[in-house]
Amino acid sequence: MWTANPPLFLAPMAGVTDLAYRLLASECGADYTVTEFTAASGLTRRNTNSWLKVESDPRESPFIPQIFGGDIDEMVTTVKLLQDRADIIDLNFGCPAPKVCRNDAGAALLRDPDRVVQMVRACIEAADVPITVKMRLGTGSGPNTALEICERLEAEGVERICVHGRTLRQRYSGESDWSQIRDIVQAVQIPVIANGDVVDAKTTAACLEQTGAAGLMVGRGAIGRPTLFHEIKRDLGWSNDKPPWRDDDPAVARYWCWERYIELSSELYHEHYNKNLKRHAVSFTKGLPGASAMRVELHSIHDQRLLGRRVSEYLENLACSPEVVV
Repeated sequence: MWTANPPLFLAPMAGVTDLAYRLLASECGADYTVTEFTAASGLTRRNTNSWLKVESDPRESPFIPQIFGGDIDEMVTTVKLLQDRADIIDLNFGCPAPKVCRNDAGAALLRDPDRVVQMVRACIEAADVPITVKMRLGTGSGPNTALEICERLEAEGVERICVHGRTLRQRYSGESDWSQIRDIVQAVQIPVIANGDVVDAKTTAACLEQTGAAGLMVGRGAIGRPTLFHEIKRDLGWSNDKPPWRDDDPAVARYWCWERYIELSSELYHEHYNKNLKRHAVSFTKGLPGASAMRVELHSIHDQRLLGRRVSEYLENLACSPEVVV
């Protein structure tokens, strides 16, 4: 079902997993990438910005758009609109953002297992491509519902489930509960992907051991650090591939990744403004010497070419400084 080593997924993240970043993460070792989660309402209404989020490229394989919504008919319509371009369609029941949950979408739906199952069933019936699901453990109000929902979704024909080991109420605080993910892994036969607190090779090994999951999804740990996927595989002995950057120098690696992201962005977005560029610029410089002053400077730069060039200069200078540790 899987390759010899458990696959690593780049998590869908708003403002992060644009097409250029997904292609970069794949080049850095991610086995699967997923689009920014996209509102079904925006796609059905032909909103331009929504459709830009689900653009792909022949180099992206498989192409997995992720959608969310609270209206079953709207979700079904979106599945029909996407399935000609998608290899897999992922349904989001994990987003904790208040603006999403206020509309009874994302993780808010976990309070109503029957509605989740009805929505997924309708999407599967409408789809000619596999349907997968991403969710949290529950809402945090009352008993967690993920185990029950996962068992029922397996019976409906969902092909894979990713579980973030936190509740809606927790958002991103506290620790990911890997033990509850393990309970789900043991209860179903379909692949379960574990998500939450995987930030390096050590936590990767620990999560796999504690959950028995079929793969791992990495979110915040990969923001501004797409080389994380290569580092995990290298440090766990899963791969001997030589990366296109100097593997013994993290500063050089970060500079290479930024340059590659700019290259991909220029190629893919030449007709559109890259709305995520400044956010990526901040992420790529976070934690580095002089990063605070650099961020102040970046906020005053409105020309994207100048912004990209300024970050390149900053990272190149650090890469040339042997005393810098990233």
